[in-house]
Amino acid sequence: MTQAKDNNRLARMIALGVPVALLGGAYVSQYGFGLYPCEMCWWQRYALFAALPFAVIGWIKPQAKAFTGLALLAILIGGLIGGYHAGVEYGWWQGMTACTTVAGAGAGNALDAILNAPVVRCDVAPWSLLGISLAGWNFLISVPLALIGLASLRKGA
Repeated sequence: MTQAKDNNRLARMIALGVPVALLGGAYVSQYGFGLYPCEMCWWQRYALFAALPFAVIGWIKPQAKAFTGLALLAILIGGLIGGYHAGVEYGWWQGMTACTTVAGAGAGNALDAILNAPVVRCDVAPWSLLGISLAGWNFLISVPLALIGLASLRKGA
């Protein structure tokens, strides 16, 4: 019984820890270092946003493993989107052809804010570590950990 509880706890830790860490890193890179997200970056964030409430419910009600499972599936989906996005950045396949902008919502003329906003391209990695873009790191972190969490949840059943 203890092994099953440990497996379920590991799954819940991954389900909550991964979205908190990745979203935290995304917002630090955005607001701390000016790396604004493109459209596909937002898709990855949406999956992590979706995972959070399920993960929290999984901690509140550990016996309701379906919530933890849904959080882990959302993390897996976000990681797979990250893998697709990384492939677009590396030129392995074509992604979105449109660019996105980040318009500031401060005081002043709205048209000036839109025209002076930076254009964020989905096919260009704004930053990389060891040759791996942020989307690539999302894939490398999210997919294996989500699969470990799902396997742990299944073992803990």
